[in-house]
Amino acid sequence: MIRCHLSTLLGERKLKIADVARDTGVNRGTLTRMYQETAERFDSEVLDVLCAYFQIELQALISYMPDEELKGQYRPLGPRRQS
Repeated sequence: MIRCHLSTLLGERKLKIADVARDTGVNRGTLTRMYQETAERFDSEVLDVLCAYFQIELQALISYMPDEELKGQYRPLGPRRQS
């Protein structure tokens, strides 16, 4: 599972999603999905802007954590959803 640590970063710096959206120009909805860890994909430009804003390396913003029940097993993607 891919984890996003935006909520931790905001908490540590006492920032709100609205502050980051205003300061970076990143869409508030995008930040909210990252904060709630419901984002299905991450735009590289957004990741770049956020890493520069927080002055952090990418792995401090997102990380990979294997699912316990699937540890060591490959999990194929399901069928793609239609938008």
